[in-house]
Formats: sequence, C-alpha cells, structure tokens
Amino acid sequence: MNNFVTRTLSGIMFVGLVAGSILLSPYAFLAFFAIICGWTVREFHILTNKQKDVTVNLWFAFIGTILLFVSSFLSSSGIVQYPLLSVYGFFVVLVLVYELFRKQPNAIHNWAYFILGQVFIALPFSLLNFILYIQEWQPIILLSVFVTIWVNDTGAYLVGVTFGKHRLFERISPKKSWEGFFGGATLAMLSGYIFSLYIPQISLINWLIFSEIIVLFGTFGDLIESLLKRTVNVKDSGTVIPGHGGLLDRFDSMLLAVPVVYMFLSFLFNHAS
Repeated sequence: MNNFVTRTLSGIMFVGLVAGSILLSPYAFLAFFAIICGWTVREFHILTNKQKDVTVNLWFAFIGTILLFVSSFLSSSGIVQYPLLSVYGFFVVLVLVYELFRKQPNAIHNWAYFILGQVFIALPFSLLNFILYIQEWQPIILLSVFVTIWVNDTGAYLVGVTFGKHRLFERISPKKSWEGFFGGATLAMLSGYIFSLYIPQISLINWLIFSEIIVLFGTFGDLIESLLKRTVNVKDSGTVIPGHGGLLDRFDSMLLAVPVVYMFLSFLFNHAS
C-alpha cells in the first residue's frame, strides 16, 4: 500500500511538472526539459558504463545534450538565427578528440556509446522543440504527445493485467501482452478523437494516425530500453522518481515516437501550407 501511494503521488507530480512546463511558457519548457534531457542521458551512460571497457565521460555527455537541446530551442523558436547547432557539432568533435588523450583500453566503445546517447536520447528530446514550434507556439500539440503516451501506457497496463494471456515480447519484457497492446492502442485513439475537437486544423483521421504512431513506436522504445536494462542486469534506470525508477524509465516510450511524430506533423503542416 505504501508503494502504491508513493507511485501515485510521484506520478501525479511528474505529470503535473511535464504538463505545467509545456503550458506555462516556452521558457518554463526550456528550463525543465533541458534538465530532464541532460539527466536522462546521464542515466543512460551510467547504465552503459557498467559494461567492460566503456567509460563515457558523464559530464561531457550531459553538456553535449544541453547544448543540443538549447540550440534546438533557440533555432526552432526563431530567437536566434545564427546556426547554433554548429556549436554543438564542434563540441562533439572535441569529445571525439578527447579520447586521444584518455588512454582508455577501447576508445571505439566510448565514441560509439557517446554518439548513441546523443542520437537515441538527446536528439528526440531536442525534436520536442520543433514540435512545440511546428507552426508558431503549439503547446497543446506537444502536450498531446505525452498525453497519448500516458493514455496508452494506462490502457495497456489495465487491459494487460485484466486480460493479458499472449506475450508480446516475452524474451525482453515478460509482462507485456498483445491484449495490453491493443487495449492501449484503443484508448489512445480515444485521446486522438478528443484532441481533434480542440485542434480541428488537424483532421480526425490524422489525429488517429498520430495516436497509433505513438502507440507503435512508443512500444518499440519501451522494449529497447527494457533490452538495455536486461543487458546490464538492472531493474530501473535510476531512482529519481520514487516508485517509478529513473527518468529514462519514464521517457523511453517517447524516444522512438517523437522523431516519427515530428516527420508526420511536418508533412501535415507543410502540405497544408
């Protein structure tokens, strides 16, 4: 019971902080998500550094992530026209050169995992900025990404616990079921319908496609993070959210979904214009 109360309270606080930072102002979003993004990458490298001959510098990974996220925000919002992403690119080059002086047993591992952390985590987080500014400032559209993820997770859990018999991917995530997957997908379509009432410039059919993109690629992201944790033999990516684990555990579904959602929304808005 104590664990249930802890999970519930921390979950409500987490949802409130994410939703509040998006809706309050662009700068509240920037401050909150820059920290979240950097910390998530840090958790990722703490996990990957558990492997033999992998010693990615946590501070360099954190700084690189912040640079990419802030540069993406300033570029997508139009606040700064100068191509700030080149500053991030130069920093990545310096990190690669840095390995020449570290004398680690396998520099290739460090290069590979550093780049993986940037591509797998920092890049999707940074694309949130371009969704937020897909056409001016669009906080509801960005919030819909997270609401759909939460609705899908809730539906998948409730249906899976109640009716789940056929395992979805037992080797990686024994508790996930096909019944839960389709339960979450159905509930996500309902959230797509509700968002179509608030943002009619995106048609109902496109909202439904939007929802199912998040369900499909969100599930893949969840499974990939589960595979990562199984590979390094840990249960949670961290302990920052009481009862829920780490930030990587909370944002795993977003990591593959966001790039595809961004491409889909870009096509819709560019086609409409």
